[in-house]
Amino acid sequence: MNNLKKFTSSIVMLIKLALFISLFAIFFLIFGIDNAWLLHASRTAVITMSSFIVIGIASMSIYGGYRIGLYKSKPIISSMSLSVFFTDIITYLQLCVMNTNTANNQTFRLENLDSLFIVFVLQLIVIVGFTYFGNYIYFVINSPEKCCIITTSKTALNNVVPKIKRYRKQYNITDMILFTSPDVFDVIDRCDTVFVYDVPISSRTMIVEYCYAKNKNIYYNFEMCDIVALRGRTAVLDDKPLYASQVKGLTFEQKFTKRAFDIIFSLLGLIVLSPLFLICALCIKAEDKGKVFFKQKRATENGRLFDVYKFRTMKEKDSVNRSVTSDDDRITKVGNILRKFRIDELPQLINIIKGDMSIVGPRPEMVENVDAYEDTLPEFNYRLRVKAGLTGYAQIAGKYNTSPKDKLVLDLMYIEKYSLWLDVKLVFQTLTVFFKAADSTQAFGEGESFEFFTQSTKSNDDDK
Repeated sequence: MNNLKKFTSSIVMLIKLALFISLFAIFFLIFGIDNAWLLHASRTAVITMSSFIVIGIASMSIYGGYRIGLYKSKPIISSMSLSVFFTDIITYLQLCVMNTNTANNQTFRLENLDSLFIVFVLQLIVIVGFTYFGNYIYFVINSPEKCCIITTSKTALNNVVPKIKRYRKQYNITDMILFTSPDVFDVIDRCDTVFVYDVPISSRTMIVEYCYAKNKNIYYNFEMCDIVALRGRTAVLDDKPLYASQVKGLTFEQKFTKRAFDIIFSLLGLIVLSPLFLICALCIKAEDKGKVFFKQKRATENGRLFDVYKFRTMKEKDSVNRSVTSDDDRITKVGNILRKFRIDELPQLINIIKGDMSIVGPRPEMVENVDAYEDTLPEFNYRLRVKAGLTGYAQIAGKYNTSPKDKLVLDLMYIEKYSLWLDVKLVFQTLTVFFKAADSTQAFGEGESFEFFTQSTKSNDDDK
């Protein structure tokens, strides 16, 4: 297996290519039954096939693609399913346009919808098979990396270990140690991968440089200096190499484009989702006869306060301004469903039209939470440099109980790396929230506790 390990990337690429060819073949073989021209060399066939390839690559870029070995199977299946769904829909519509001619349809119409359904079902089966097969092959070739966790306290340890333990096939935790321990470099020497979490910058720099010298994989959490580096670039002044981190905001053109995108997208969203709005309103009314919408003060750009609109998910008499906890009895039965799938957030499309919010941006926090977070994390105010958003990095990757610091980092990652293409990607990635509804809406609560150990001390404990 050690010999095969050198060719892991090549094997993954071949499996990925085989998957894409299979998805491509299913689409064109099924639709080729009623559209024989698709299976013959022609200009229209080339255009349609090229569209499938280009759209497929773009959609996989948006959703992360076939990243076996890095992600678990279910997230890969959901991302690939969304990718191929949009690829199929767009290529299908193009196919309908191609068939609008004197020889086929005099006017545009949707045809062969049953074929589209069959195509997607077959592709979904292929995606599931290739994903589990791909991950199986990857982990047969690659055993879990021996890794250590270097941190500052038991609290910090308990914050990071559960996250790593979710990826048992990728990482095998052999050591957990304080950064002040004299054995820290010996621990690094016997590991493949090093996680450095919540360690002071000066000590972290020393550990990272040692890992670099020893050719170790390194993971470390963001600090503000790392956020500043996100917006930077390399610069050479005369013969002096420098790193330039320049202050930047949205240009007039970017602001105009972002606002136009917000208005068009939110108006379309309100029109398309109007039946869902009606169903939600009827269900909320039917449960307790209370108000359908809930208003609450939130902070947006430059700290300006506004009333955010949401579907009411709590009992009216209990709708106090505090974060949700596990088994919170304030939440209604309908509210549980709305919160699980983030449907309660949809009325914020009205806030976007009004200009209080943007489609993509930092989550609008409760004013009480902002004040509390800033007491211990003054940098939390930096996320108010842009408008609050309906979706964003923190909303997609985070949970209700994600720490304030991690929320801040996710939001600042977006602010510093902003582009229209990033907005488009995040809008489409928002759909992945529905595939992880159970844990993305997890409330604040307590988790498993972990203790510091090194490989040697663990072995001693096991001998007792």
